[in-house]
Amino acid sequence: MKKFFQKLFRTILYLFAASLLYLVICKWVLPPITLTQIGALIEGHGLKRDYISWDKIPDNIKLAVIASEDQLFMQHNGFDWKSIEKSMDDKPSRKKRKRAKGAGASTISQQTAKNVFLWQGQGAWKYIRKAPEFFYTACIELVWGKKRIMEVYLNVIEMGPGVFGIEAAAQEYFNKPARKLTKAEAAMIVASLPNPKKFTVKPMSRRVKWRYPQIMRQMNNVDDFPQVRKLLKD
Repeated sequence: MKKFFQKLFRTILYLFAASLLYLVICKWVLPPITLTQIGALIEGHGLKRDYISWDKIPDNIKLAVIASEDQLFMQHNGFDWKSIEKSMDDKPSRKKRKRAKGAGASTISQQTAKNVFLWQGQGAWKYIRKAPEFFYTACIELVWGKKRIMEVYLNVIEMGPGVFGIEAAAQEYFNKPARKLTKAEAAMIVASLPNPKKFTVKPMSRRVKWRYPQIMRQMNNVDDFPQVRKLLKD
């Protein structure tokens, strides 16, 4: 039994070291595949994706995800501590209502770490994932920086059943490359998050129809943030 645990410990240690090496490599190379993408294949959704570089991702989509998912993206160190604290203090009934509206404390950095290095899932799996999610979020903030985090996020995030990344989503829903997405089209795609399998772009679900005009208005607000403007110019 002792030898078994020693081997298990060494295996975990090797996997951990490999994951750190992988994290450094991903600073320059987009992830070849993720567990979520593998899950889409297993579930029969296929795998539609076409990774594109930062300069081919339009400002419209960058503004849309910041406006909708993480307006403090350029200010925090990976974690929105005020939102986390608030979500912990909320009563269960209030939390349920917030989740129904798509609100939450998970930042773009956390979502990127989860998508690249970990797994999806609720229940017990969600709580098991939290510690490594915090660790990898801190690491990518330190090693990658904001621009790279956003670039990876917009290439690996699921935007429909088997549809990953903004280029695949633009082709799937609007038959055009991502660089030609209008402000409204970008907002529609982002409005499907965090559950694009339920909140569909085409046919347009009630949630997307209700949400995307709000995102468009918020895009105007975040576009005035100096740090956001600097990110878009990089």
